[in-house]
Amino acid sequence: MATFKKFEDINAWQKARQATRQIYEITSEGGFARDYGLRDQLRRASVSIMANIAEGFGRHSDKEFSHFLNLAHGSAAETQSHLYVALDLNYIDQEQFSSLYELLNEVSRMTLALAQHLRGSKL
Repeated sequence: MATFKKFEDINAWQKARQATRQIYEITSEGGFARDYGLRDQLRRASVSIMANIAEGFGRHSDKEFSHFLNLAHGSAAETQSHLYVALDLNYIDQEQFSSLYELLNEVSRMTLALAQHLRGSKL
């Protein structure tokens, strides 16, 4: 098991929390706030990143933790995909898109690296 004492100590979870907070902020404004389908889908995908990291940590098994980190990695990609729709519909601007996309890239890299470490793979 990784040497974290609580899931809040995991940097990937902290970054995912930051991304989720930003997503909730941008989806509460303008046309985005009225596009219930995309708004809710984007919010759920970002929350899923945090939740999978926390749930995996709570399983107390490197194998299960690694599995949930892979799920979080997938949710980060899903969130990034939804951001393209938001950009294409002009719900967000290029700067917001790029900032969030890069933050999610960072979360993705962190979850993948931690999952590989837990499986004993070389980074």
